[in-house]
Amino acid sequence: MWLRKLGPGLVTGASDDDPSGIATYSQAGAQFGYGLLWTQLFSLPLMAAIQEISARIGRVTGRGIAGNIRKTYSKWILYPIVLLVVVANTINLGADIGAVGDAVHLLVGGPALVYAALFALLSLGMECFLCYRNYAGYLKWLTIVLFAYVAAVFFAHVSWRAAVHATLVPHLSFSRDYLATFIAVLGTTISPYLFFWQASMETEDIRISPKDEPLKKELRQGKPGKVRGSLNRIRWDTYVGMTFANLVSYCIILTAAATLYAHGIRDVQSSQEAAKALEPIAGKGAFILFALGIIGTGLLAVPVLAGSAAYAVGEALQWPTGLDRKPLDAKGFYGVVAVATVIGLAINFGRWIDPIKALFWSAVINGVVAVPVMVIVMRMVGRRDVMGEFSRVSKILRAVGWLATAVMAAAAIGLFATWKQ
Repeated sequence: MWLRKLGPGLVTGASDDDPSGIATYSQAGAQFGYGLLWTQLFSLPLMAAIQEISARIGRVTGRGIAGNIRKTYSKWILYPIVLLVVVANTINLGADIGAVGDAVHLLVGGPALVYAALFALLSLGMECFLCYRNYAGYLKWLTIVLFAYVAAVFFAHVSWRAAVHATLVPHLSFSRDYLATFIAVLGTTISPYLFFWQASMETEDIRISPKDEPLKKELRQGKPGKVRGSLNRIRWDTYVGMTFANLVSYCIILTAAATLYAHGIRDVQSSQEAAKALEPIAGKGAFILFALGIIGTGLLAVPVLAGSAAYAVGEALQWPTGLDRKPLDAKGFYGVVAVATVIGLAINFGRWIDPIKALFWSAVINGVVAVPVMVIVMRMVGRRDVMGEFSRVSKILRAVGWLATAVMAAAAIGLFATWKQ
């Protein structure tokens, strides 16, 4: 029964550990050892709160984040935010598609670019032509691949006393490299595309179920029990998903710290480079698990990145949106999915952007756009004209949501401060 309640929150959390995220977490462990393990414990409640609020907005109103911004705010606020989300997602897509191609090359040899192209086409075809119920189930069960990173820990010689101490007692440094890595980890963990995706998945579930309505409507129809059940399900789904995501990222940092850092390898530029570096240190098993994890997380994250961009554009322009619709019934929506995926693939073929620079610019744009999106999300959840009776959010949830917003604002300022140095 509890497993059946997992869905949008679990998939959203798991997609956060995409190949780009794996590269960031591996670099954090390789560069600073156990020193940044505390960030995963610190970021968990912040990440969970903003995701729960995003999911509530989608379930209560029956519209995604972009749809609610369009209805409530000026188009001069809406369009720049959507544009930045699409640009960041497309660059991230390119990095993830390339990482999967390289990971397959590491495992079996052969041309990495051909593998990247086949992977992009497979992902696009499944997103466009699979029945939504089947596709949602596929994404849900695909999260199992992330246990590869939990298993990889057991191939490393972890100093558990040092790891526990570093987790519970933050080690702070104001060096440029430490701040830049800390900001990158935070920006990778709390990203705008996750807000848009989870809210839109809640609206998608309403649309495909004849028995479900937006919670505002169900409350007016006198169904308080069903409303409470939906909110409890969102909370359970979100907190399990975000805890799972942070456990996996914690294990990636831990593995890199116990292997790469311990053997003097301080610079890891990509997820596949981390996998390759693990083989002579932790053995073939750790290498294979790491590489397979990159492929699995790519299958999970690429459709989420392309889909969240399509939901943002479709809702902003009032197009028919939804993975439950057939491609000919939502041409614009699926057109955005296809264009974002193809451009992401083309980045790898054309080498228009260096892969490392692609990750950097994606982090910069995500860091910039996350703050205004979070401010708007926090304001919308408290507005009666948006949320109706559901605008009375618990004080704890509201406080943690605003704290997350403040932390991301400080991180964005720190990002530019370290960038200019």
